[in-house]
Amino acid sequence: MVTVVLIGVVLLAIGGCVCVVWAERGGPRWVRVVAAVTIGLGQVVSSSGKRRSSGGGDQSDSGGDGN
Repeated sequence: MVTVVLIGVVLLAIGGCVCVVWAERGGPRWVRVVAAVTIGLGQVVSSSGKRRSSGGGDQSDSGGDGN
């Protein structure tokens, strides 16, 4: 069951990327909407990943720089 969900997520991500490329080339309106949603979700995921990695990574990295 988990495999089916993961395959579905991957297919949605690939479809979103295709829509982004197609929208750049002047696709129909629905493609531009899907592309905008895909880009927006990508920015949200990217910013959440940066917040998570910057919180714990700075403390452990600063101890190794003093050697």
